[in-house]
Amino acid sequence: MNNYLISGSPHIHGGESTKKIMYSVIIALMPAFLFSIYYFGFNAVRVTLISVAACVLTEWLIQKYLLKGECTIGDGSAIITGMLLAFNLPSNIPAWMIIVGSIVAIGIGKMSFGGLGNNPFNPALVGRVFMLISFPVAMTTWPTPNPIFSNAVTDAITGPTVLGYIQEGLAKGIPANELTIYENIEQFIYSGSLGEIGSIAIIIGGIFLIFRKVIDWQTPVIIIATVGIISTVCWLIDPTQFVHPMIHIFGGGLMLGAFFMATDMATSPMTMKGKIVFSIGVGALTIIIRLWGAYPEGMSFAILIMNAFVPLINKACKPKRFGNNPVK
Repeated sequence: MNNYLISGSPHIHGGESTKKIMYSVIIALMPAFLFSIYYFGFNAVRVTLISVAACVLTEWLIQKYLLKGECTIGDGSAIITGMLLAFNLPSNIPAWMIIVGSIVAIGIGKMSFGGLGNNPFNPALVGRVFMLISFPVAMTTWPTPNPIFSNAVTDAITGPTVLGYIQEGLAKGIPANELTIYENIEQFIYSGSLGEIGSIAIIIGGIFLIFRKVIDWQTPVIIIATVGIISTVCWLIDPTQFVHPMIHIFGGGLMLGAFFMATDMATSPMTMKGKIVFSIGVGALTIIIRLWGAYPEGMSFAILIMNAFVPLINKACKPKRFGNNPVK
């Protein structure tokens, strides 16, 4: 007689692991990283390396001397946090500020909750928002590369991002449809953080993650569509107060946030219904902050706010238990 051992779920295992998933995300970020080097030169490498090194070192020190548990820096999650934080920073930001932001991202945003999988908020965004509040001038001073696509960045030449340029123009009473956005196309392309200037590169990385089934396509598509629909409605109602929706879709950090931060498994809902609610919330809050808030960019705040609602969304969108349907 054969004896069968029955163990707890899960009973089906895939070939993926946390490490494989994390390194797939790192690979997906490479096009945007190379694009930032092309535009900002060595400063893009400097910011990214410092951020990654500080995040990895902070996680290792906390695990070794405070938590005194297993070291997990090899899973790649700290590297991703460092890269995403760097992609949210200007290329001329001082090294010590990057280190402070990295410590906050890993120490407060991740390890204080117990590490990977336990953090309710995206660690990179925790670090980014902390830096934006603590170092507002450095975080909103955007260097621009010289007019021909060279690797040399002149720190003395700075300009606003396209969203900041629009906000400044509207504050001066200039109608939105008269702002010389397209005549000043270099501001649209060049200014911004490392991850804001290469939307096409971000999309390529996002498609790679969707193809690898690391993320669902619904989350980024719904976020982008929500921003597009609301901004289009506003633009059609009053083009003197609201700019063309394509500016909001391809300007700022919408693509980076939609593909790489809102899709974070630990901080997003578990069910597809929950992800839809979450994505609509992120998109709506982003455009509301952009159009009527004090900041020209709202993606970081929108994701963090919706991260806080994830437990409620999971509870409200909980599926029925298997076998719990009444027999008709």
